[in-house]
Amino acid sequence: MKKLILCLAAVLLTTGISALFVSAKNPEETVSASAYVLMEAKTCTVLESENPDKQLNAGYLSKLMSLLLIAEDIETGKYSLSTEITAPQTVYGTRGSVVWLEPGDKMTVEELLKSVIIGNANDALTALAETSERSVDDFVMRMNSEAFDLGLRNTAFYSPYGYYDEREHTTAADIAVICTRLTRFEFLEPYFRTWRDFVKEGTVELVSEDTLARTYDRHCGFKACHSEESGYCIAEGGRSESGTVYIAVVLGAPDEDSSFSAAKTLVKNGFSNYKVTAATFPEEMLRPVRVRDGAESAVEIGFSDMESIVVPRGVRSLSTTAVIPQYVSAPVRKGQKIGIAAFYSGDTLVCETDIVAKSKIDRLTVKYVFNKLLLKLLEK
Repeated sequence: MKKLILCLAAVLLTTGISALFVSAKNPEETVSASAYVLMEAKTCTVLESENPDKQLNAGYLSKLMSLLLIAEDIETGKYSLSTEITAPQTVYGTRGSVVWLEPGDKMTVEELLKSVIIGNANDALTALAETSERSVDDFVMRMNSEAFDLGLRNTAFYSPYGYYDEREHTTAADIAVICTRLTRFEFLEPYFRTWRDFVKEGTVELVSEDTLARTYDRHCGFKACHSEESGYCIAEGGRSESGTVYIAVVLGAPDEDSSFSAAKTLVKNGFSNYKVTAATFPEEMLRPVRVRDGAESAVEIGFSDMESIVVPRGVRSLSTTAVIPQYVSAPVRKGQKIGIAAFYSGDTLVCETDIVAKSKIDRLTVKYVFNKLLLKLLEK
């Protein structure tokens, strides 16, 4: 077993995070739901939660992943908001909410996007999904691939719509991560903020189930839904004047009022109880780690994320504990986790971040030594 060195340092500085579980919530406040989470969007920091990783059916909130893929395709130029799309044959007989598309009908991407975001229209989503990929099935495969890339190990999609399927599941934390990605696409926010609109030359009215779009002034997205199987679910984002976004996801609430009240309360808790600060931890405090059997004798180390941190508003100073091995064995990958740093406010853990290798170190081999000797001889 490798001997570990504990490096202790009291600092007034901050660093990047991997997770935050410090709750400043009033204990009298309760959220009635199967699961919920409050997350800060920039850092994906979990601030308050109950059963955040419990696998549940989230109903039409699954559409948020569909919207993420569509937003990516718009940003990369696969198509634009003004692109006109012809409705495919597969829109015929679409279940659930629709804008009554018939095969051959033409709508712009912008109208289709509004129909999905505001009106929850499944036929509009079919048209967009088949424009993004060759078929709806291919689109669902991409949804799951993207979920895997985002590290969402408790999520599985079986349609882009959110139709009930006993195999389909996700978590409050996973939905919140999807929402953090959606906040990066500024062109989506006007649609998320719209409660009522019209498409198809004013003949079809769209009304959002998320009434916070018209009643909460800090609302910046995302979606509310309900079904017999999933209960009342909502993913709600609120943006401050400075641009900080807090995301609340509530799954399995007993009624509409409970879901809206819980989401709004959680977002308000974010603004009232937490703050985002810049990270400026001096990495020179981290000395290189020895490498056994390596082409180099040591590897430089640093923090994996040093951009910002979310802390309770009352926190003024942090102490740091770093756990670093005496040595690592070659080969070493760039970005490989070497140790961990934990940041405390008093005795309370505020956050943790990985300590990683800054460069690649190959294993020392006879061939490597021979090549080095040859280069030195040639230099002479």
